[in-house]
Amino acid sequence: MKVATVRSSSTLVAAALAGGIGIGVGQGFITGHGMAPVQAQASLSRSDDERVVIDVVRRARPAVVRVKRGEATGSGVVIRKDGVILTNAHVVDDAKTVEIRLANGKTLTGQVLGVDAAVDIAVVKVSATDMPEAPMADSDRLDVGQRAIAIGNPMGLEGTVTTGVVSATNRNRSLDDFVGFIQTDAAINPGNSGGPLLDSEGRVMGINTWILGRSSGLGFAVPINVARDVAQQVLETGKVRRAVLGVMPGSVTPEIAQKLKLAVTQGAAVVEVSPGTPAEAAGLKAEDVITQIDGQSVANAGDLRRILRGKKPGDSVSLTVRRGAQTLNPKVQLSDGS
Repeated sequence: MKVATVRSSSTLVAAALAGGIGIGVGQGFITGHGMAPVQAQASLSRSDDERVVIDVVRRARPAVVRVKRGEATGSGVVIRKDGVILTNAHVVDDAKTVEIRLANGKTLTGQVLGVDAAVDIAVVKVSATDMPEAPMADSDRLDVGQRAIAIGNPMGLEGTVTTGVVSATNRNRSLDDFVGFIQTDAAINPGNSGGPLLDSEGRVMGINTWILGRSSGLGFAVPINVARDVAQQVLETGKVRRAVLGVMPGSVTPEIAQKLKLAVTQGAAVVEVSPGTPAEAAGLKAEDVITQIDGQSVANAGDLRRILRGKKPGDSVSLTVRRGAQTLNPKVQLSDGS
């Protein structure tokens, strides 16, 4: 690696050069094939947009940790001062303990209290007090297009920050996927798994979990409301039980309603029904639209998931379903998806 030093009347700039790669400096640039003049700047100004990101990073980064299991590493985030940490289930795998490296360099042993492989969340606890904790957002109230800031340890590079937006919400990978992932274009790479996806106020809105391909720019996070529910159940009972209806939902829009000739313009459309589930037993079919559960309005797929998170296995619920011009009111006993 070559190191080039450029002097001006008011600045001293050192730039690392390798293989002819250009590195921007001020208003000029340096390349491996020569140097263009570097214009001096008396001070580095920051836009309001930059200040928001800088402030979020300064406040949130102390709560981001490295999670190490053998030779494999990932990320995590402290959500309670007494040392409760959220990460991904695939980061801890079947380990009982993992190594937790704090932002200040201190290393602790983390006890894996419980995992929920279905949503890829694990709860880890270290023996500590007054830990830096990250505040949590309400992931049921996200807006597509709002800022997204990821912090983690991609490729082992600790404390890496990337930015983007919330590209979409309520994304699914499969029929049995009931999470409703947050999609973001903030760069997510191997090692970011388990780290936080933050909003512009520094609140955790999701736990980064997977990417679509190696270079697609499509990253996904478990909504923090889902992860928080997992943590609460693990801390209270040591396991996770989940009420399951058994449908893959999609959000109805006016365009979709017109295309499918639906009688309603909002609701949770049934994309598919899982075999052997309460939904199948209740006679639900693809293209049915669920508009209410126990009298609560269902405007989209996110509403359906939110309401079901508040139910327990064995609960009986009343649905309002539109099927073409018909209105149906089936009663469904939810099953256990643990």
